[in-house]
Amino acid sequence: MANAFQSLRFLSDAFMSSFCCSVVCSNKTIRKSCSHNWWSKGIGAATAQVFAENGAHVIIADILDEPGAKLADSIGGRYVHCDVSVEHDVERAVQLAIDWKGRLDIMFNNAGVPGPGGSIANLKMEHLMALLGVNLNGIVHGIKHAARAMIKGKNAGSIICSSSSAAIMGGLASHSYTLSKEAILGLARSTACELGVHGIRVNCVSPHGVPTEILMSAYRKVLGNPDLQPEDVSKIVGERGSLLRGRGGRLEDVAQAVLFLASDDAGFITGHNLIIDGGYTCANNQLSVIYQG
Repeated sequence: MANAFQSLRFLSDAFMSSFCCSVVCSNKTIRKSCSHNWWSKGIGAATAQVFAENGAHVIIADILDEPGAKLADSIGGRYVHCDVSVEHDVERAVQLAIDWKGRLDIMFNNAGVPGPGGSIANLKMEHLMALLGVNLNGIVHGIKHAARAMIKGKNAGSIICSSSSAAIMGGLASHSYTLSKEAILGLARSTACELGVHGIRVNCVSPHGVPTEILMSAYRKVLGNPDLQPEDVSKIVGERGSLLRGRGGRLEDVAQAVLFLASDDAGFITGHNLIIDGGYTCANNQLSVIYQG
């Protein structure tokens, strides 16, 4: 990717990110303004850092005030308390980007919760609705208010939403989580269709096997090892959940993918779902023996 931030001209004055994370960005040129939802740790934090390193002005929007504010301070950004399930909170986060840098160029909607596991026969609808409030409604709020700001500013822009490999292949997550992530893909396609006339691109990233807090918690529970570290999970994924034998997923893999989709290098890409999974969802490497000999 040519100087990542020469091509990231749309990610400057304000980049917005959400924790678990959302990011809001504004301004054109390597100094774009961004906003993120749920960015205090995991993919959110990694992406916020990558954007800041490439010249973006980053706003972190999260419910985790202490780590969120600390991260924002460390990258010269801004922090705003934001529950993405509450529309007014998201609207306020986007407005912060406008007030700070005069525009919004990039929005990364990244907030998400795993939801309860178990049989569909035992699913409690109140649990499903609570999950959808964050995982799906939060994305709707993010796209809606980012689109409003970008259309009004007449500066085009890039909106990126976090989906999951669970939207591609069954059996990878709870029914509630899977439902929410699949819906995000459809929403991204339909909004890409509408917003393209304004020069606004809408895309998704779908990670798999990346040591996020959600995945770490699941592995610790399944393996009965509360001390399991990200590098341990990455090693397991590299051995069993990747076509790239020995290569597991990293937070930086997702961060760089989001950076690419926000940049001018991806200027002709919209309505796309970029799967970051080491090929896991596209093939069964247990059958690779047929290619030998």
